[in-house]
Amino acid sequence: MHKSFGSIHAVNDVSLHIDAGETYGLLGPNGAGKTTTISILAGLLEADEGSVAVAGSRIRPRSTQGREAIGLVPQDLAIYPDLTGEENLKFFAALYGMSKRDTAARVDEILEVIGLTERRKDRSSKYSGGMKRRLNIGIGLLHSPRLLILDEPTVGVDPQSRNAILESVESLSGEGMAVLYTTHYMEEAERLCDRIGIIDSGRVIAEGTPAELTAGIGEQERVRIEVTGPAQNAADRLGGVEGVTDVAVEDHAVVVLVDSGSARLPSILAELARAGIQIGSIDLARPDLEAVFLHLTGKALRE
Repeated sequence: MHKSFGSIHAVNDVSLHIDAGETYGLLGPNGAGKTTTISILAGLLEADEGSVAVAGSRIRPRSTQGREAIGLVPQDLAIYPDLTGEENLKFFAALYGMSKRDTAARVDEILEVIGLTERRKDRSSKYSGGMKRRLNIGIGLLHSPRLLILDEPTVGVDPQSRNAILESVESLSGEGMAVLYTTHYMEEAERLCDRIGIIDSGRVIAEGTPAELTAGIGEQERVRIEVTGPAQNAADRLGGVEGVTDVAVEDHAVVVLVDSGSARLPSILAELARAGIQIGSIDLARPDLEAVFLHLTGKALRE
């Protein structure tokens, strides 16, 4: 797929294949092309080149053909606050063209899946943020789609609701549903995704299982150092330290990818000391998806 906006190539030769029963994670820094890719896959935006097919049907923005095979759970909540949880589900079931008989059984089932059976008669405006997110997912699941697209479904929710959402997603692949999952939390990708594609500057620059991606960077380690003052200053100083291959800023910390992190740590700390940079805490981790992402994009996932 290709999609440009003027001189900006938002999606550049992206090709994805997701099998039934597979959860595929699409990860990328802000501005990498994830939102545009999702919009094309969901039939909301026309690609300049390329096509999208779900369950054998081609998806086009100006056609309803094949749309019933897609469930889209957007990052922004798509629920009606004045309706109860049950009423929201029934309303969207009517939009999907479901019969009243099928709707009654399916609404009961979905409320059980998302853990809102006891709150079904409450207006959704009274729900917590996590409950609203779960209702949002339930709406996407109503018509039993072949492909479910989840765009950062745990943003802004409490840990308990977040875990409930992740448990719900984990059960979907067992039901044979293909899931496309985007997140800014690497631990979610590691927990849920069978395969992961990393997108940057409109291109998928790496794809594989978490184990395959991690193996690709060898024995490098990730060092996260909290610092006092601007973290970018620390990042600038560490780029030239021997053994350091990538440096990124994350909140009030600098994240370094380095060969033999334990052995290089004294040199890293000495460089920060020479620059007068005070250190808060240090975390040294073996290669993981966060290290892969940093190595490939030069950025932390939340940037």
